Amino acid sequence: MIILGLNAYHGDSSACIIKDGVLLAAVEEERFTRIKHWAGYPRLAIDYCLATAGATLADVDHIAVNRDPRANVFEKIKYTMRRMPSVDVILDRLRNASKIGNIRADIASHFGIAEDAVHAPIHHVEHHLAHLASAFFVSPFRRAAVLSTDGFGDFVGAMWASGEEHTMTVHDRVYFPHSLGLFYLTLTQYLGFPYYGDEYKVMGLASYGTPDRIGDMRKIVSVVDGGKFELTLDFFNHATSGISMTWENGRPDIGKAFTPALEEFLGPARKKEDPIEQKHINLAASMQAMYEEAFFHMVNHVQELTGSDTLCLAGGTAMNSVANGKLFARSKFTDVYIQSAAGDSGGALGAAYHVWNQELGQPRGFVMDGSYWGPEYSDDEIASAVARRTAELEEQQITVETCARFEDVCAATAQRIADGAIVGWFQGRAEWGPRALGNRSIVVDPRRTDMKDILNARIKRREAFRPFAPSILEEYTGEYFECAYPDPFMIKVYPVREDKRTVIPAVTHVDGSGRLQTVSKTTNPRYWQLIEAFRSITGVPVVLNTSFNENEPIVCSPDEAIETFLRTKMDLLVMGNAMLARVEPRRGDSQ
Repeated sequence: MIILGLNAYHGDSSACIIKDGVLLAAVEEERFTRIKHWAGYPRLAIDYCLATAGATLADVDHIAVNRDPRANVFEKIKYTMRRMPSVDVILDRLRNASKIGNIRADIASHFGIAEDAVHAPIHHVEHHLAHLASAFFVSPFRRAAVLSTDGFGDFVGAMWASGEEHTMTVHDRVYFPHSLGLFYLTLTQYLGFPYYGDEYKVMGLASYGTPDRIGDMRKIVSVVDGGKFELTLDFFNHATSGISMTWENGRPDIGKAFTPALEEFLGPARKKEDPIEQKHINLAASMQAMYEEAFFHMVNHVQELTGSDTLCLAGGTAMNSVANGKLFARSKFTDVYIQSAAGDSGGALGAAYHVWNQELGQPRGFVMDGSYWGPEYSDDEIASAVARRTAELEEQQITVETCARFEDVCAATAQRIADGAIVGWFQGRAEWGPRALGNRSIVVDPRRTDMKDILNARIKRREAFRPFAPSILEEYTGEYFECAYPDPFMIKVYPVREDKRTVIPAVTHVDGSGRLQTVSKTTNPRYWQLIEAFRSITGVPVVLNTSFNENEPIVCSPDEAIETFLRTKMDLLVMGNAMLARVEPRRGDSQ
């Protein structure tokens, strides 16, 4: 049985495909359109998933979408009668709901067939149910507490449940207009970061500050009984006048989320071109502290309610790796699973598995212990891509060598990294989710105190306060981090051991922490082998890993990898066993 899962008409549009309960492919549409967080109907992602499964639309037995316009309809009516939001808000939501409700028409148009020729039933899975399913049904746990938090989906900002085998029982929801994701988004905008997905920047900025305005934050968000929270709605636009949102065929755009009352309360908002002052940094720290206060209020309630010591977490705010890294210290949970596409793209995965396990009653038999579900390219395809750029490579004095043994590739690459080179590392299937996890990565030496500045000057050109992440051989985690709990998805921040902070300064944040990625020989043997080669040279089982891109989606194809290599000051590009090197090796200079 084949199930096609979709996240459509929303940010990070995506598709996945499962066959008899086993995931075969999953990818975000942005990887093909090359527009960050692309929203709309995921045409190219669907094509990729079907091709990977060797299937056509006619072979698909069920189609699952992570939105249900009919969900929570009575809560929507009650809210409308009580609050009377603007007509524009109502019409905007109705338009979006109509797209979801009529997705069969877009599928038919995509494949050039009549609507009644789309034979697979379409299942509309409530947004947060899909998030919950994306966490629990692919986790290694047979029983767990399951929690989803994000902005909003189907009129809900948070949901929690108990999972047991192939079923979940929902215990409660936090309904619109209350949302921790909306709180974080609003304060992110207030701090001068206006774009969809900018929240992670403010999370990095927070580490430099002191939460000296936590008292003010508690007047914006308050925790209430039952593990819930409430927003002071006077500070937010979404409850009455609404927030304009563009979700179709491009980068999603969200209008201004805060009211003049917030500026009266906190002071004038920072414009994106304004300098970042200490007051902004401290406010970011205060915002993060308030998020954690409300988050752990909810987490601990869920733990007490379920009695479970195991947690599965999903939703957009589940990408808050700083809070995630404190789960063991600030709750009674002893095991946690957060998969790599915990945000909205993962809703496609959750919708598919909700149908397979919950609706069809099928037993569980798949664990997602890796994130490598996107496109891959053969040696011949890589060679063809290189051949197409021969003239440009020669013009830039770039040599091309193909090694017979991958062991030699790793040894040579590790030596170049140890010498200070910036390396593009392109191997196997592309990652599922927003993190580069060793298959579409830029890899450098974490021992250099200047490497962060070098990367920003030569490739990334991003804000100086944003940290870079470490990839570490799983078996050495406890030697370098205070928490040895593995995290292959780079979604938790842990303190670096004090005696190791000077050993790996390029991946140690200002507060002494690092956003951990543990690398297993089983799930990613090629990346493991590269890091092991670096360890044999340097004694350090860690590399700095950042996404292989330059202010664009992570590269997907060999052509995109070569294009990025050519237009940046990267030293070496390794694709499969092919090594493209600049004749004049750069020794870590920032020229």
